Amino acid sequence: MKAKDLLSPEEQSHVTAAIRQAELGTSGEIRIHIDDRCTGDPVRKAEAVFRYLKMDRTELRNGVLIYVACQSKVFAIIGDKGINDAVPAGFWDDVIAVMKAKFSSGHFAEGLSGAVLMAGEKLKEHFPYCDGDVNELPDEISFGEEKHQDA
Repeated sequence: MKAKDLLSPEEQSHVTAAIRQAELGTSGEIRIHIDDRCTGDPVRKAEAVFRYLKMDRTELRNGVLIYVACQSKVFAIIGDKGINDAVPAGFWDDVIAVMKAKFSSGHFAEGLSGAVLMAGEKLKEHFPYCDGDVNELPDEISFGEEKHQDA
């Protein structure tokens, strides 16, 4: 399955709406990137994509990336320094468990939306919205394997 085929257009809209909902009430940023394949460590690849998407440049270092390589059947969730320092140990493991359960039954949009909403709750808790906060990064899902993303 190709990255762009993982979610139907309706499912993409549903997941994008979850991102917008999760970002309400927080200055945090959440992105989803879907690749076809990941030939190495998915966490290292996610870190490279994180930098490529300029997620390491948010003002409060509170970006979260959900990375999925659909043909390789791997995924990773990474947060920038600000959010990683704030969430309890094991939090990302809990989010991964929710995704894994949904993905294993073929419910990719539900898994992604659930992970987004969980991340959003922690972002709201530790990085509440303040007057003047702006959406620093796009909410749309990004796709594809760029050469300069390789880890």
